[in-house]
Amino acid sequence: MTARKVARDWRLGRLDFRFDDSMPDAPGRPPQPELLPPNRMPRRGRAGSLRGRIALLHALAHIEFAAIDLAFDMAGRFGGQFPRAFVDDWMRVGADEAMHFAILDRRLRQLGSRYGALPAHAGLWEAASETAHDAMARLAVVPMVLEARGLDVTPPMVERFRAAGDEPSARILQRIYEDEINHVGFGTKWFDWGFRNDVETSCQGEESPANLWVSLISRHFRGPIKPPFNDSARRQAGLTRDFYEAVAIQHASAL
Repeated sequence: MTARKVARDWRLGRLDFRFDDSMPDAPGRPPQPELLPPNRMPRRGRAGSLRGRIALLHALAHIEFAAIDLAFDMAGRFGGQFPRAFVDDWMRVGADEAMHFAILDRRLRQLGSRYGALPAHAGLWEAASETAHDAMARLAVVPMVLEARGLDVTPPMVERFRAAGDEPSARILQRIYEDEINHVGFGTKWFDWGFRNDVETSCQGEESPANLWVSLISRHFRGPIKPPFNDSARRQAGLTRDFYEAVAIQHASAL
C-alpha cells in the first residue's frame, strides 16, 4: 500500500524535511464505498449477527481508511511548525492506520464481504477541513477527541465480538485499541509541546494546555463529548480528566 511505502521512505531518509508544496483540500477517494450523510446511513443489523458484525467492521475499516489521510495530512500540513520528530510520529501513525485498514478489510473478505460493499459516513473529513489552518486545533480535535473516543468504545466492542463467538475480529480490535493509545499519546505530547512553544492557534492566551484544549474544542468541534470514558487508557495516553471533565459536565448540564 502507498501509505506504508511513504512511511518507509521517510524512515529511510528518502524524503526531505521540507514543506514547499501546499496540501490538497481533500484526499482522493476510491469509487466505493458510496458516501452518505449521517442521517441516511442504513442500520447495521442486530448486534452479534453476521450482518451486524460485517456492518460494524466495515464502519471501522472506513474510519481507519480516513485515519490514514488524517495522519499524513497532519505531517504534511503542519510539520514545518514542529521538530522533525513530529513528522516521525505522524508517519508512524499513518503506517499503523494503513495496517489496521488492511487487516479489517482482510477480515471482511473472510466473512464474505469487502471494504466498499456498504455505504459509509460522509462526514469524517469535516474535522480536517475545520482545522486545516490551525495545528493546535487539529491536534485537539483529531487525536484528542476523535481517536480518544475510540479508546472509550473499543473495549465493549471487543466483548461484543467475543460474545458472538468471533474471536478473530475481537483480536483485531484489541490490536487496534492498543495502537490507538499510542496515537492519542502523540496528540497529547505535541499539543503540550505546541502550548509550551507558542505554536500559533485561533485561541491564544490560555493559562494551561487543558484550558487551551477546551477553548479549541468549543470553537472547532461540533459534537458532544460525553461519558462513559476509559479513564485508564486516556490517562496512559496523557489525556487526563482535567482536559475533558469540564466539557463533559457542560454537555450533561445542557441535556
